[in-house]
Amino acid sequence: MEKYLEYSQEVLEAKKNNVPVVALESTIISHGMPYPQNVQTAKEVEDIIRKNGAVPATIAILDGKIKIGLSDEELELLATRNDIEKASRRDLPYLVATKKNGATTVAATMICAELAGIEVFVTGGIGGVHREAEVTMDVSADLQELAQTNVAVVCAGAKSILDIGLTLEYLETHGVPVVGFGTEVLPSFYTRTSPFQVNVQVEDEKEAASMIHTKWELGLKGGVVIANPIPETDALEEEFINGVIESALKEAKENEIAGKNVTPFLLAKVKELTEGRSLEANIALVKNNADVGSKIAVQLNTLS
Repeated sequence: MEKYLEYSQEVLEAKKNNVPVVALESTIISHGMPYPQNVQTAKEVEDIIRKNGAVPATIAILDGKIKIGLSDEELELLATRNDIEKASRRDLPYLVATKKNGATTVAATMICAELAGIEVFVTGGIGGVHREAEVTMDVSADLQELAQTNVAVVCAGAKSILDIGLTLEYLETHGVPVVGFGTEVLPSFYTRTSPFQVNVQVEDEKEAASMIHTKWELGLKGGVVIANPIPETDALEEEFINGVIESALKEAKENEIAGKNVTPFLLAKVKELTEGRSLEANIALVKNNADVGSKIAVQLNTLS
């Protein structure tokens, strides 16, 4: 496996000295945010993780190598090049075999993190069951990955553009715990609330780490969703954002946008319709998740 993986010096030192490592995805850089906010946010998120006593490992496929930890130059490349492919589970063999470049989704980042022995992964929001999935069968590979890959995913809940109720049903079917960090209500990315309850609530990083550790000690395969609400000062009003999303979904349908192109289109359209407020919210929630996720990783490292 080592011939496919390439670690940054910082990550190698962390592994050698038993310092906790936190995985970060790269699709948010290449496909989730515009330049220069994408690379600026990526660097700020990495710094938050370092300040909390852990080491960041942004993951991507570069020249066919699974890179665990990126340099500033590599972050810049991901942020500015328009030929970076969006890489999920199905894309990894092709991109690696043909020595191409890819930005990892939640699913692919989870796979690469587990290969590298990283237990905690910080992202914005997970993918899920798309609206009208009963017709389109559009279900994110993130959910299946959560069902089988032993990585804890710290996020601001499921993206608001999804059918959150069906997303929770899918996770329940596969035994994936959805844990509210200081909340009994599932956050929905741009907002702190949704009409749905989490499975259990934890109050702090120590309690979250203990639950994650116990799950895997019991041999219960699969990930854990740690749902961490966006800070109150950065959240958007639920009624407002739902209206915007409905408008964006209608436009996507009219333009016959499907598959892995749906989420980038919707995020861009929501940014346009909210006059940039959604991007500000996205940046704030990712930083908040990095703060909580790195603290969980530090606690989890004491239990290993």
